[in-house]
Amino acid sequence: MGSPVKDIVKKMRASPKSIRFTELAKVCEYYFGKPRQNASSHRVYKTPWPGDPRVNIQNDKGKAKAYQVKQVILAIDKLSGEKNA
Repeated sequence: MGSPVKDIVKKMRASPKSIRFTELAKVCEYYFGKPRQNASSHRVYKTPWPGDPRVNIQNDKGKAKAYQVKQVILAIDKLSGEKNA
């Protein structure tokens, strides 16, 4: 059995619209650390590359916004690619 975070990422790739905000926040904390901004509906995570070095997620009545789930997946892929380079 995989780790809970890896299972969530797999679910994110399969169905971005079905992800809960708490699941997305857990994944972001695992990959990017604690949020640098943590408001009630928004969380902003710092990423290690220059340019647009942040991931912003938003709570939409308990669900994560699908486009933000996709952005997090792209950031994870970029991060993983840099670690493997």
